[in-house]
Amino acid sequence: MGTVLGFVISYRTTSSFERYNEGRRLWSQVILASRTFARTVWFHIPDQPSTETVTAAQMTARSMIERKSVINLLEAFAISLKHYLRGEDGTCYQDLYYLVKFLPTYALPSFSAIDVANGSSAEVPSPSSPQNSSSLPVPASSPIPRKTSFLIPTHEKTRNASREKLPSSSRREESSLLPAYNPPKYHLFDLFPFSLFVTYAMKRGREFKGKTAARLRAKLPVSHNIPLEISLYLSSYIAALQNRKQVDPQTISTLLSSLNQLVDALTGLERILTTPIPFSYSIHLWLVTLIYCFALPFQIWSTLGWVTIPATIIVSFAFFGFLVAGEEIENPFGYDKNDFNLDHFTGDIIKNELRVITSATPPDPLRWAFAAENDLLFSNSIDGERITPTEWMQRGHVAMQKALSEAP
Repeated sequence: MGTVLGFVISYRTTSSFERYNEGRRLWSQVILASRTFARTVWFHIPDQPSTETVTAAQMTARSMIERKSVINLLEAFAISLKHYLRGEDGTCYQDLYYLVKFLPTYALPSFSAIDVANGSSAEVPSPSSPQNSSSLPVPASSPIPRKTSFLIPTHEKTRNASREKLPSSSRREESSLLPAYNPPKYHLFDLFPFSLFVTYAMKRGREFKGKTAARLRAKLPVSHNIPLEISLYLSSYIAALQNRKQVDPQTISTLLSSLNQLVDALTGLERILTTPIPFSYSIHLWLVTLIYCFALPFQIWSTLGWVTIPATIIVSFAFFGFLVAGEEIENPFGYDKNDFNLDHFTGDIIKNELRVITSATPPDPLRWAFAAENDLLFSNSIDGERITPTEWMQRGHVAMQKALSEAP
C-alpha cells in the first residue's frame, strides 16, 4: 500500500512541477518575443518618405513616436499579463495605466464568473465612454464589487471623451492607482477550516480577503483580457506597415512570428491558470494518505516498538510534504515565495531591455566598425600588431586575408 501511495504522490508532484516548468518556459517565450519584436521595430522599420504637406523631419518624428508607442505596448503586454494571471482586473495600476490610458477599449465580450453564478448581467458604462470618462476599470483587488457587461464603445466616443476630460479629473484618476506590487495580506479565512468555507462561498458570488481568496479569484474569468486587446493593437501596427508597403515581407514575417509567440504564451499561461488538478482526485489522495498514516503505527509497532513514533512522524512528513509542495507550485503566478517573480520578469528584464533598445538611434556600422579602437581586427592574439581599420583599408583585402591565414 505504501509503495502504491508513494507512486501516486510522486505522480501528483511531477504533474505540478510540469505546470511550473511550462509556466517558466512560456514567460521566457514572452521575453524572447518582446526582444525580437522591439529590435525589429526599432532597427528595421524605415521612416516614411516625405510628401508635399509633410516634411522629412516631420515624418522622422512621426515614425519615432509610432515606434516608441508600439514598443511601450510590448512592455504593457507583459505587465498586463502579470496582472491578468494574478486575477487583478482592470488597468488602474501604477506600472500599467500610463502605458495604455490612450487606447480605446475593444468591443470584446466580458463577463465575470460571479455574475454568471448570480444569473445577472448588469450593464455598466464603458470606462472609455464620455459618461464614465473620469473613472477607471475596477481591479479585482479593489473592495468595490465587480460588475461587467458586453462593452461596445466606439473609437469616436473615446476620442471625444479624451478631448472633454479635464486635467483635474485625470489627476484624480492617477492618485487612485493601485501599486504594481499588491500582495494580499493574511486573513482569518486563510486558516483551516475557514479556508474551506471561502472556496464554497466564492463559487456562489461572495467576496473575501486573504491569500486563499486571492488564489481562487485569480482562476475566475476577468472582465477584460487586457493582454489580448494589446495584441490587437500590435497587430494593427503590422497591418498598417503592410498597407503602406513600408517594409519588406521578411520583416513583416518576423513581426508576425513574434506577435504569434506572445499570443501563444498568453494562451498557454491561461491554460495553466484555468486547468486545476481535479478536485475529486486531490481530495481522494489526501484522504488515502491520511488513512494510511493513521494506520501505519499499527502495522509497524510489532517490529519497531517505540521507534514507531518517530518513524510515523517522518513518513507522514514526507507524504504530506510532497502533497503540499505539489499544490504550492501548480499555480506559480501569485505572490507566494515559491511563485515566479513576475515583477522581475516585467520590470527588471523586459522594461529595462526595451529602454536600452530605444535609448539611441540605430548605430551606423560605418561609425563603430571603422573606429580607431577596433585595432585587433585581424590579429590572432592580443599581443599582435595593432592596426586600425583605416590602415587596413590602405593595405587592401589581400593583406587582410593573409593576416587571417597566419597561424596564431
